[in-house]
Amino acid sequence: MKKHLVLTLCIMFVCIISVSAQYNRVESLIPAPQKIELKKKSLVLNANVTERINKKLDLPTDEAYTLTISSKQIVLTAKTEQGLIWARQTLRQLTDKNGYVPQVYIEDYPAFDIRGFMNDTGRNFVEVDILKRHIDIMSQYKLNVFHWHLTDHPAWRVESKVYPQLNDAKFQRKGRDEGKFYTYDEIRDVIDYASKRGVMVVPEIDMPGHSQFFDATFGFSMASDKGMAILEKCLTEFFEEIPAELCPYFHIGSDEIHISNPKEFMAWAEGFVTKHGRKAIAWDPGLTASPTTIRQVWNTASASNIVATDKEGPFLDSFMGYLNYYNPMVFSDKMFLHNPCLTGKGSDKAKGGVLCLWNDVRVDDNMNMEIHNGMMSGLLPFSERFWHGGSVGHKGNTAVNPSPISPEGVALWEFQNKMVFHRDSIIDNARVHFVASSAIEWDITIPAKRGTPQNAMRTIKAWGGSVDLEELYLENNVKLSPTMDSWAITYIHSAKEQTITAWVGFEATARSNRISNGLGYQGEWENDGRLIVNGTDVAPAQKWKKPAGYRYQYHTWAQPPSEVPFDNEQFFWTRKPVTISLKKGRNMIEMYIPKVFSGQRWSFSFIPVEVDGDKFREVKGIGFVQNH
Repeated sequence: MKKHLVLTLCIMFVCIISVSAQYNRVESLIPAPQKIELKKKSLVLNANVTERINKKLDLPTDEAYTLTISSKQIVLTAKTEQGLIWARQTLRQLTDKNGYVPQVYIEDYPAFDIRGFMNDTGRNFVEVDILKRHIDIMSQYKLNVFHWHLTDHPAWRVESKVYPQLNDAKFQRKGRDEGKFYTYDEIRDVIDYASKRGVMVVPEIDMPGHSQFFDATFGFSMASDKGMAILEKCLTEFFEEIPAELCPYFHIGSDEIHISNPKEFMAWAEGFVTKHGRKAIAWDPGLTASPTTIRQVWNTASASNIVATDKEGPFLDSFMGYLNYYNPMVFSDKMFLHNPCLTGKGSDKAKGGVLCLWNDVRVDDNMNMEIHNGMMSGLLPFSERFWHGGSVGHKGNTAVNPSPISPEGVALWEFQNKMVFHRDSIIDNARVHFVASSAIEWDITIPAKRGTPQNAMRTIKAWGGSVDLEELYLENNVKLSPTMDSWAITYIHSAKEQTITAWVGFEATARSNRISNGLGYQGEWENDGRLIVNGTDVAPAQKWKKPAGYRYQYHTWAQPPSEVPFDNEQFFWTRKPVTISLKKGRNMIEMYIPKVFSGQRWSFSFIPVEVDGDKFREVKGIGFVQNH
């Protein structure tokens, strides 16, 4: 017999969403230091700071540092200037708005050498001031590589003196910032800006794939003899303008292309980069690279990852997934549960990882790239995993949340509350649309096919404010049909009669391929979904500007829909939350979630929030009821 147990913060605090746990700044550091000791509970004023370089510091990497805060002084000691930058960032996180810091001792160093963030400026041009803002955020969370994807199908974004036609708008994709590119002065400025913040720039010129602009400009491909001759002049110019001491690594791309001369092309590209004093990086899967080239592994299939990481030579982990593909709430948890490089610790082979933001669809406001793709809610757990290292021990599918009373579920909830602290107290000028919700429990019915009677369904458990049903069913060995439907049920205990607001969504359109059933008809939810509270249907909070619009049940790459920018109303985390009336005591929340076409990313979301301007905070005075 099932009993309904109202979980409170006193009974497994991980299982309630009421108000964020009041972590202090020591407990909330992201990424968590390798060693931290709280010396005294009293605070001291952040003054009298001493910085020291000690090359013999007995810690394992050049980025290592120690931080000592006592009542008399603050001492930052590091092996290199790079380490001092990270020590300053830790001190910054520890300092409250009045300038006070706790008395602590910290020993810290990264688990992985490379901790990167990639921005695709080839498809959508991103202004230098925004790139610098992203670099500030990277440095704040101890990411040390900016992977700058400078070219893609729409355009070549590097100034070309030898072939100025590469910068000519008439050869570039219409509507994709035609004619916009970075001058060499701007590139050097970004590199210098990043260097001062502990971030190394790794430029990428994707060759020979992702290069429709090249074919349009010259009338032949990069992989041809004529194409390689042109590339040789372009790269020579780039390497002369940007010397190896500024950019010791160079990314040659090489992915998603089939050519008749792959061995010849890769031998030329790798050799040319090496000749100019750079270390080459290439995508994997892609054209076969030599063992001396660093492979950036991007395929998310677990079987292929094992094969890729077992290959000879060093590699980078980008197989945790892309920011622009997943529901940001699912991705944030998935990233925290990820075992980086399948090892949890760096080595000469497992060099680290790069978090990728691909802007496939045309963008009309570059600021939207952050909130539409959940940049900050993905970057924080990435920072944790690749600096601190290790794994929380999640053995299953990382896109499926563990039980909140399991050790890994406890760790996830604790980290989500760290993110809440940073959302409210640390991050400046970043729009963070994130609410802690990993402990919401659902009973989800599994149908044989769409339309199965509810009494003929079996039930499984799921947790989280956002649930990826496709991944959940695969994890539970449920066969997916082209069309299906499910019911999801949870219970909320309210201390009083009140109204709350909640993000509600029945799909999370990928910002890559746009596959989606679009918006709902006027007055109805997207994807034919239903939200039922205590037996009453609840309608969307807003009037759709384009009811039944944006329906693309196919990949839209290089097709007209990919030139239609996303709008905030297409994403549950950027549109107006719905108002829900709760009675005192137990409230039943039911969601009907159909899968309406083959290939759909099937998911749903229900996350109670309060709205305060652009910031979202956990609703006070409610608790989710767990079934036993």
